Amino acid sequence: MRNNTGIMLFVLRGLTDDPQLKVLIFIFLFLTYVLSIVGNLIIIILTLMDAQLKTPMYFFLRNFSYLEVAFTTSYIPRYLYNLSTGDNTITYIACFAQIFFVILLGATEFFLLATMSYDRYVAICKPLHYTTIMSNKVCKQLLLGSWLAGLMIIIPPISLGLQLEFCDYNVVDHFGCDAFPMLKIACSDTQFIEKMVLIFAILTLIITLFLVFLSYINIIRTVLRFPSVQQRKKAFSTCSSHMIVVSITYGSCIFIYIKPSAKEGVTLNKVVTVLTTSVAPVMNPFIYALRNKQVIQAFKDSIKRFVFLSKQ
Repeated sequence: MRNNTGIMLFVLRGLTDDPQLKVLIFIFLFLTYVLSIVGNLIIIILTLMDAQLKTPMYFFLRNFSYLEVAFTTSYIPRYLYNLSTGDNTITYIACFAQIFFVILLGATEFFLLATMSYDRYVAICKPLHYTTIMSNKVCKQLLLGSWLAGLMIIIPPISLGLQLEFCDYNVVDHFGCDAFPMLKIACSDTQFIEKMVLIFAILTLIITLFLVFLSYINIIRTVLRFPSVQQRKKAFSTCSSHMIVVSITYGSCIFIYIKPSAKEGVTLNKVVTVLTTSVAPVMNPFIYALRNKQVIQAFKDSIKRFVFLSKQ
């Protein structure tokens, strides 16, 4: 019998073989990675330091930024290393570790987005009971629940994936280790695990999207009953950033998983994955910051304090 770890190295095909295009991709990914780290770290620091941002909404936003930093770091630095050195190999352990963290962080992000929509529902529909319902303890429990849900999504398929046999072919048609490209090169039967991955992905999307949809249906009903137009605008503005991020996150994930085995969609799926792991983490902090007056004010106050301290 073959040892399922007989192949100790995989070769990542990447996005292109064109040397000039590789340079452009490297510059693009490096810039987006730096911007995503800086943008999300600013959100994290502001929500930790500023007293006005010590609310459940910013608690979840801070943890969402942690996830974004970890998610983009699990993919992009490795590919930047591959592009800069020409070494496209990745070890068996590193490959499965990458799959584990990418799916864990991605699934946790979906459940956290659903939790954030519930927070907006309580804030708008039950404002008098907001501090009681969204207590510090409840917020931590909801966060822990998001992480546990992510673990429940990844542990069964990754456990089966570690039992797969890889025979002679070790070239992964992707720029990182991804579930479906890995399943394609396995020489053991993958039908059951393929179905499991699809079912878990669809369940994650359906459950979290239903919770988001339910929260916003109730929000819209409540806001439409507000007597003043200004109150409605203020209520919708507090949700608009979250709705934009939800649309980007769900849209890209649905696109990737709708037709995972379509050969003609492999290249397009790789491009979408690049956008999901590099561009989205850049956009999200700016979406939240630029559309949020409290975050902008906290940033201005921090700059003023820094300038004042540097002059002393």
